[in-house]
Parts: sequence; C-alpha cells; structure tokens
Amino acid sequence: MKHIKRTATAVALAASALLVSACSSGTAPGTAENVADGKPIVNKENWPKKVPTRGLVKDLSLPLEAYMPSYEDQVTVEQAANDLQQSCMKDYGIDLTLPLAGANPPPSDNDANIERRYGITDRAEAEKYGYELPPALQEHTRQPMRDLSDVEVEVLTGHTRPEPVEALQGAKAGEPFAGPGQSVRPARAEYNGKKLKAEGCIGWSKDRLGVQEADPLVVAELAGDSLVQSMKDDRVVKAFAAWSSCMDGKGHTGLADPYKAMDRGVTDDGEPSQESIALAVDDIDCKERTDLVKIWFGVESAIQNKQIADDKSRLTGIKEQHGKEVAAARKQVAASAR
Repeated sequence: MKHIKRTATAVALAASALLVSACSSGTAPGTAENVADGKPIVNKENWPKKVPTRGLVKDLSLPLEAYMPSYEDQVTVEQAANDLQQSCMKDYGIDLTLPLAGANPPPSDNDANIERRYGITDRAEAEKYGYELPPALQEHTRQPMRDLSDVEVEVLTGHTRPEPVEALQGAKAGEPFAGPGQSVRPARAEYNGKKLKAEGCIGWSKDRLGVQEADPLVVAELAGDSLVQSMKDDRVVKAFAAWSSCMDGKGHTGLADPYKAMDRGVTDDGEPSQESIALAVDDIDCKERTDLVKIWFGVESAIQNKQIADDKSRLTGIKEQHGKEVAAARKQVAASAR
C-alpha cells in the first residue's frame, strides 16, 4: 500500500538538509519550462478534497482525521515558514526566493489517505488509470531556485553544508544531502556583522510559528495502529474472504486482501495496462458486492473512537496546538501579502 505520510512539520518547514540538497546540486530544483507553460504554479483545483466526494469512500471520514492537519493548513504553514525564512535571510543581506507552497499536492488531504486506505475505491478512475494515480497527481511542477553558497547554507540552516554521499535514496550521486547521522558542523557565529540564529533561519521560522514537530506523528502512529488492528478483526477477516472469493470468480486468484491486488496491479512503468485496469475494476466491484469498505471502515472507526477516548487529553492538546500554528501562519501570510 502506498501510504502517503505528510506531517505538518515536514510540509511546513522543509528539512534544512533536503533544501540544501536541492539548492546545491548542479541542477536547480525548478526550471522555467514548467513554470512558463501557462499553467498556474499553485492550482487549487488539484488539491485533495477534505472529504471524498465520490467512490466507495464518498463522505467518509475517520474519527482521527479531526486531529490531523488538512493539506490546506499544511500549505498555509509551509508558506508562512517560507515567508519568514526569506525575511530572515534578507536581514543578513541575502535575497532568496523559496518555491511557492502547494504546487505539488498529494493524493489525499491528510495522513489517513482515506481514498486508498482500503485499496482503490474510485471506479471511474480505475476504468481510466487502473491502480495508478491520475496524470494531474503524477506531474511535478518545478519552480526556479538558485544555488546557495556555503555561507548562505549556514545562515539558512544553522549548520555547514553536509558532506556529499553516494547512492543515498532520493539523492543523485555526490549530491549534498543531509541524511540521518550525516556529518555537519555548527555554522559560523555571524555573517555581515550579525549573529546567526541558533538553528538558522529555518529553525527561527519554526519558533516564530510555534510548530511542534512531534504532534502530527502521534496521530499518524495511532492511525497506523488502528489500521493494523482492524485487519485482525473477525468481521474484516470474513469480509476479506468474501472479497477474495469474488475475485477468484472473476479469474483473479491468490489475492488475500485488497493490498495484494494493488501490488499485482501497479505497473512498472506507471502506465496502466488493460490487465491492470480489468483487475482494478473487478477489485472495486467485489468491494461493493461484499460491503468490504463499509465493514472495514466501521470496524476501524470503532477502534479509533476508543483510541481517542483513551488519549483524549493529549489529542485535544494536539488539536489546540495545531489551531494555534495555523492561526499564526495565516497572520504571517496576510502580513507578507501586504
């Protein structure tokens, strides 16, 4: 299952090392050809709906989603952080334009990934794309951004440029990418006669917005636990068996659950084949015939309601903290727009 994980912090404050990696490679993270093709850089029409409007999960929302940041809120915090970082860099005499937030939306509004949490659920999309994402969600809008000098990296991040590493997942060979435990040194004490922030402009922007990095992970972990628990429930196990039998009858044998169908149906090149489309359509039809999604959602909702009741105080605190972060971010974005 391709579970999309986007925490508020990850979206709001691009990890300094990731940003350094993108800014210090020979190729900038954005190029003009994608920005100048007449399409808006940030197209809200491609943003995920807060609650699905079609398919087998239409109008469904899990209890824990009330404690997860929406994509819109994540974008607001990210843009506020970008604005603050640009302002901070300017205080040191450095002009830096960061990419606009919200240009490359995920398939789901939050960590629940409800659209594909129980496998694929949208028949209209399955008929066109099989198990693949729609083209609009596979495109990547690239925004121009210049390379950063070593001192600019220090002012931005509060540490030196990480040493190059080879074959690190997600990085080109030799590209500076700060992975876990990778060696960096503290930044110089000052630049242009001004003392550097303890964690650079990125850390400063996080402090200004009051972002709590651990909060979104707490909710995401609870949601992961509820999904695992739900799959062991007798009602869900029975529904899996009924769905599997239905798939057998359509010629798709050996599929114990919808995730196995997704594994089989995803193509290597990302282009849906007639076979994968047929599998996807039958998958959804069998889900509908056996009420699998309805049963599974009901079981997991009950599990999550218990999780919430058992940890109400902490979750309420997380929700209130998130509200404060978004309020601060909206205020900052509005101020930057003036």
